[in-house]
Amino acid sequence: MTDYMDLALKYGGFTSLDKVYLKNALSDLSDSQKLAFITPPPSVINAYFAEIYQKQSPEAATDYYLELSKALDLFNLAPSFDERKPFIRLNLSGKSYGFCYETDDEVAHVFSEQLEVPTTTILFELAQVFPQYKVYLEGSKIKMAKVDFDEDVLEELTPEGQLLSRASKLKGNVIKLASFNQDELVELLAQYKGQVIYYGFAQRECLAYIVQK
Repeated sequence: MTDYMDLALKYGGFTSLDKVYLKNALSDLSDSQKLAFITPPPSVINAYFAEIYQKQSPEAATDYYLELSKALDLFNLAPSFDERKPFIRLNLSGKSYGFCYETDDEVAHVFSEQLEVPTTTILFELAQVFPQYKVYLEGSKIKMAKVDFDEDVLEELTPEGQLLSRASKLKGNVIKLASFNQDELVELLAQYKGQVIYYGFAQRECLAYIVQK
């Protein structure tokens, strides 16, 4: 049985001084109403997320939000700015986006306030904001997840004349592109249209992993 009092004290911003109030407020509510009551408002969740991001790390911030999502059932398969459930707000290239987790397997869905066609600029920007994740498209949906590739290089594929970029073949039929210049990397990516691409960022380099069919 879910202990809503404990959840409220741990995640909802309530303190031990609120126990009597909580007991009375929760007594006549259904389970879904109890969760809604003890869930902090979006402004509080976003403020705490931003504070953890700035003072600790991007991964610590997403760990907090994932733990909160598991505890308070904030998962959402079809999120929108109607905000039926709280989500994390993002500013990407001057436009309003948000993200939430779909399920407890840490796959996040990034969505825009207005109808936007995902661009490589947005995908690389996301990868820089959350370098612990790989960013990819599932149809027209932007997703983020922890995806690892075997980084052992089987073959160097860097075209001649590339000064800031490199290309290499990895195990698992994966091509890795890396560059300190995002525009240059986008030009290289144009050669791999129709492939599944994961976008990443590490050590000041933009990364792209092309999973060949």
